[in-house]
Amino acid sequence: MFVAGEHCDHETMEWIRECFKVPVLDNWWQTETGSAITATNVGMGNDLHPPPGVAGKPVPGWDVQVCRPDLSVCDDHELGNIVVKLPLPPACFMTLWNNDERFKELYFSKFSGYYDTADSGYRDEFGNIAIMARTDDVINVAGHRLSTGQLEEAILEHAAIAEAAVVGLPDKTKGHIPLGLVVLKSDEHWETEKLVKEIKQTVREFVGPVASFRDVVIVRKLPKTRSGKIARNTIAAMVSGKPYKIPVTIEDASVYPHLIQVLKESGYEPANPTA
Repeated sequence: MFVAGEHCDHETMEWIRECFKVPVLDNWWQTETGSAITATNVGMGNDLHPPPGVAGKPVPGWDVQVCRPDLSVCDDHELGNIVVKLPLPPACFMTLWNNDERFKELYFSKFSGYYDTADSGYRDEFGNIAIMARTDDVINVAGHRLSTGQLEEAILEHAAIAEAAVVGLPDKTKGHIPLGLVVLKSDEHWETEKLVKEIKQTVREFVGPVASFRDVVIVRKLPKTRSGKIARNTIAAMVSGKPYKIPVTIEDASVYPHLIQVLKESGYEPANPTA
């Protein structure tokens, strides 16, 4: 079974494996690339049972590296910027519509000689690539760079949680404070205070006290695109009181008024979308 869209979290992947008794293989690509960047290519000697949470190894034609801001290569399991050494293989985009300069600036100016995927993640000891978050979703908590994806993975370890999104709240002292929005499984009924306490403890166990996990808000639904990706950038802008627009690709725009209402009830001052 091949999965796509949002990267597959540990719990979901293990659940699918247990239910269907078949290999469950994640992959990673972008609209700009036209085809998969990493995958578990059947027939190339790859292990069809990779560790949960990874998106496979670079597909032939892709020189994928995980690096620090100075382009030095990250150690195994070290969070870094995922970049691709040029030239890009066939099928990739060649420019942006009527905007060649923007094309060069956005994708090729930050890391000379590399395509900047704007995704962050890590490489494991077997060469698999794990996609954790967009680089914009890496938050600075008291001097520690944390992936919101890593925090979401930790939240999903709690048996009651079906979906989770973590965003960074601006904080004068620590830079950012993580805030989690969670959707409960349909058959779960919890006392809110007890559940929030348990989720915080789960994050502490899997990430550590450095996460400074602040609060959890239970919501009915998260905003997703029609391809299944959670619109974290609009959630982050909303909770930070910054202007944002509801993307035209959102599957159900009615979720935004619901989030605003729940956040207000939880003591936050969320921003309304702009026209």
